[in-house]
Amino acid sequence: MDWVKKSWLPLGASIACGALTACSQGPDMSGIAAERLRSVQRYDISQAMASNGKVIVAGTQSGAVLSSEDQGKTWKRTTLGNTSLVDMTVCGDQGFVAIDHYHKVWSADADGNNWKSVPLDMPKTPLALTCDKQGGWWVVGVNSVISGSADRGATWKTTDLGEDTQITTIQFLDEKNAIALGEFGLTVMSDDGGATWKKGPKMPGEFYPYAALFASRTEGWVAGVAGQMLHTTDGGKSWTKQVNTTRASLNRLFMHEGKPFGVGAGGVIAQLDGNSWRAVPYTDAVPVFLGGGASLPGQSAIVIGGPGGLLRAVSTHAKQ
Repeated sequence: MDWVKKSWLPLGASIACGALTACSQGPDMSGIAAERLRSVQRYDISQAMASNGKVIVAGTQSGAVLSSEDQGKTWKRTTLGNTSLVDMTVCGDQGFVAIDHYHKVWSADADGNNWKSVPLDMPKTPLALTCDKQGGWWVVGVNSVISGSADRGATWKTTDLGEDTQITTIQFLDEKNAIALGEFGLTVMSDDGGATWKKGPKMPGEFYPYAALFASRTEGWVAGVAGQMLHTTDGGKSWTKQVNTTRASLNRLFMHEGKPFGVGAGGVIAQLDGNSWRAVPYTDAVPVFLGGGASLPGQSAIVIGGPGGLLRAVSTHAKQ
């Protein structure tokens, strides 16, 4: 019977192994693999956004850029590495420009492709950027520093106002005139294309600006702490308070369908209605901070971005 034992023992062992394998199958990882292939990830926090009318680009806190060529229906992911993009703008027909918390300025072409970076020495912590009408880059941030580059970051000219003050917004109003705003109501102006900068009258109440928007050389709006809103009609020389019925702080201001809009705390989308800022109702509103917003031309819709992979187009004509 020895030959019987030798024949059947391996078979029994094989059956036992098969049963054991069936009882201890590994977890199905296909869902995780599929999630990793998604362009927009759950951990994405969109905190900067810009649109040139053709392409929308969102910058995230986790080192990725998300771009859409179909009005936000689908997105393409580009990983930049150890990067946190805190502000972004369109620089004419030259493409997109963004600032990185880790002392870099990133740029891409008009299709939102071919991202590359240059180092930024000052300000030590960049907070906002803009482009002038000639395509020059301008960055502001901590310690009241303004840096400008006319050669795409190869060289920089820095203006240090010598104050322990954050400058949080900057915008060129035309070929020569520019305005930057900062904490404690700081107003800084240039009338020679950024060659020189000088302080202007302060905003009332030691105002801390989160975002600013000028629709012309004279008229502009600035959003601040606890939903405060200010309005100027003389290029920032004087300011008046506006009612913000949403009571939400607006993190970004932008033009949409010829009107000022803002996105901010609590998932709020707001628009200027007369002399008051009012909430824009939208479907499936989410009570999280919105770090970015951009207009979709001709779509009666905007794209909003925030934490948890939030990146979506919403109608601005939805009924309450």
